[in-house]
Amino acid sequence: MKITVETSWLGIAVATLATISFAVAPASAKEKDKSGKHHPPAATTSAAAAASLLGSVPEQSAAVKPGQYDSKPGMAWKTVGGTVKDIQGETYTVEDYDGSQMKVRVGQGTKQLRGHKKVGDTIRAEITHGGFANSIQ
Repeated sequence: MKITVETSWLGIAVATLATISFAVAPASAKEKDKSGKHHPPAATTSAAAAASLLGSVPEQSAAVKPGQYDSKPGMAWKTVGGTVKDIQGETYTVEDYDGSQMKVRVGQGTKQLRGHKKVGDTIRAEITHGGFANSIQ
């Protein structure tokens, strides 16, 4: 078997990189000062600092207060189903299968499948935490 100069240089380069990575990784994993105490990584305290570390961080809207509803589509919170008991403008009162009632807001941003709803219709809606229906069918 003939060993070429190119093959031996490649082997030396791979062995060198492996040796360096084994030596550097444990040293960089531990942060110790001269007294030998371990210091945990610094905590990030600002959203701007977190965004710079993580890239894009999605904004979260403030918690919705009781009696206050979202007015536009947003992150889906849950899916509700039941019967439309009342319609007051853009607010549907829906009674679920357990007999509980909740208010669901619809608007221009609501994707309505199978046409507009009326009292007595059985629906399933994907809603935001603030009760806005992203979609309703």
